[in-house]
Formats: sequence, C-alpha cells, structure tokens
Amino acid sequence: MAGRHESVLQTAPMPAAPEPFQTIAIIGNTRDARVVESLQVLAVHLHSRGRRVLVDAATSVDYREAKVERLAESELCAQADLLIAVGGDGSMLHAARLAAPRTIPVLGINRGRLGFLADIGPAELTTRVDEILAGRYVSDRRAMLQATLISPGVPDRHCNGLNDVVLQKWQTGRILDFETYIDGRYVNTHGGDGLVIATATGSTAYALSCGGPILYPGLDAVVLAPICPHTLSDRPIVVRSSSVIEVRLLDRPDSNGQVTCDGVSLGALSQGDRLIVEPAAENVTLLHPADHDYYRTLRSKLRWGRGDRTAPYPTSE
Repeated sequence: MAGRHESVLQTAPMPAAPEPFQTIAIIGNTRDARVVESLQVLAVHLHSRGRRVLVDAATSVDYREAKVERLAESELCAQADLLIAVGGDGSMLHAARLAAPRTIPVLGINRGRLGFLADIGPAELTTRVDEILAGRYVSDRRAMLQATLISPGVPDRHCNGLNDVVLQKWQTGRILDFETYIDGRYVNTHGGDGLVIATATGSTAYALSCGGPILYPGLDAVVLAPICPHTLSDRPIVVRSSSVIEVRLLDRPDSNGQVTCDGVSLGALSQGDRLIVEPAAENVTLLHPADHDYYRTLRSKLRWGRGDRTAPYPTSE
C-alpha cells in the first residue's frame, strides 16, 4: 500500500565469548627426560593454539618452534591464568603452592608413578588440553593446611600444604613422645615415630600408609594418623577441617622432631616448641577433564577390582 512504511528490526551479532586461559604457565622437573618431552609437546601445542606460553627462566629446555617467555618461577602465576604441571603428585603439590596465592587453577599432566592429582596421561595430552581450552572441564577446589612452628626467641615459621603436615623423629633412634590438642582440648599423649595431619586430598598419601581412611576430596575433614605408634590403640582419627591442632614434644632425652609440609622442611620441633596446624586462608583449584571420576581414579591407582570381578554385577531391569 502506498505510503506504508515497514520497520525492520535489525539485531547485531553477539560477540563471541572469549576463549579461556589465554596465558598459560608450564612447569615440571626438567631433570626427567620424560617430563622434558611432554613439556616440549605441550609448549608447541599451546603455541599452535594461539596461547601465550610462560616457562621457568631457570630451566634450559629447548622448546623448538614454540615461542615461550621465560620468567622467574615466582613470577609465573602473577601473569598466567592457568598453570600446567607436568610430572607426578610432587610436581602438583609444588604447583599448588605457586598457584594458590594467585587463585589461578592448576592442571596436571601425569609423568610420575601414581598421580592421584595429575590425571591426564601423556598419550591424551593434546586432546585433553584442547578440551580444557574449549571450556570443557571440571573445576575442583581443594582445601589447604597452614602449619606454624613456634619456637621461643625466634620468628614464627609458616608453610602451607595441600596434602599434609608431618611431624617425624629426626636424628635419633628413639621414639617421639608428644601431646596433641584440638581446639584447645587435650586429646592424647603419643609415643611413636611421628604424626601425619592430612587434608582429604592428602588422605591417599602418607596418611594412607599409616592406616588412615580415604576421604572424599570434597569432605571438610582432616585426618590425624600416628606413624608407627607404640600403643596399638593409638589409631587415626578424623576431625572437622576448621579444627586448630596443636602438637608439643614432651621433655625426653634425645627427643628431636622435624616438621614438613608436603615434603618441604619447615624446621625442627624441639622441647618447648609448638606446632600449630589450622585451615589455610588459601585454597587451590584443580582442573580435571569433563569425564573425571574420582572412584575410577581410586580403582586405577590402588588397583581395585583386579581379581575375578572387574566390573559391576549386571542388574536386572
């Protein structure tokens, strides 16, 4: 019809969502040839995907055609938005200490032995990394512990750990005699080789060899597992993760202890000192493939179901 005007609604195309993880730091034990091989493959692949790749300046790995930027290890997480650790659980624990203060996630490529934390194998490295870069992953926040070693006349020493805080006898063949307190309440007097205080994440590490239980990673709980206790009734106990745990050595001749956090020495615990273990203010976020299954990991790493029955019984409809 003459004189009629039709209005046309035009919509502008929505801008594409930015791809996650544009700057990625990669670390690993470069004294291991298998780790170096995976680091090289990883750097080349990330470069081909248009990512900025950061590496530790203290290493001398040849990354071939990949363009990498070399920074001090302590500066990697200040610029990266993802940290990828290649190696075993030791490498993952180190990565957690680097990443937690900067609140960036950690992804693990397993070139170690067990690998409870690093769950991507070298054969699927590029495929799984592409899935992560496309945003297909499971984000898994894990609690950490803070250990404080208090000694008269010296500054307090602090360390955070993802797995555990361990008191063990040191430079002596004698057992350690020590007391434990939880939230200011006396718990027990122990005699043995030491004590493991583990997060749910660390329940599958040293604490497990002490007879401790396996805790699902999402549980807000901490395990106290005596190491080789002299008294058989001195058993592991599980307490809430918000608990403040204190350990004191008793006055005994030749009684020396050492405290470690995730295998890193915090210092000696002597008579008159106090070890305080409490929740850390920081957490670490681990990334897993989208099909991650914790129970499948347990079956694989602990070799469950390797007997006659390797699959669930069939169920009738």
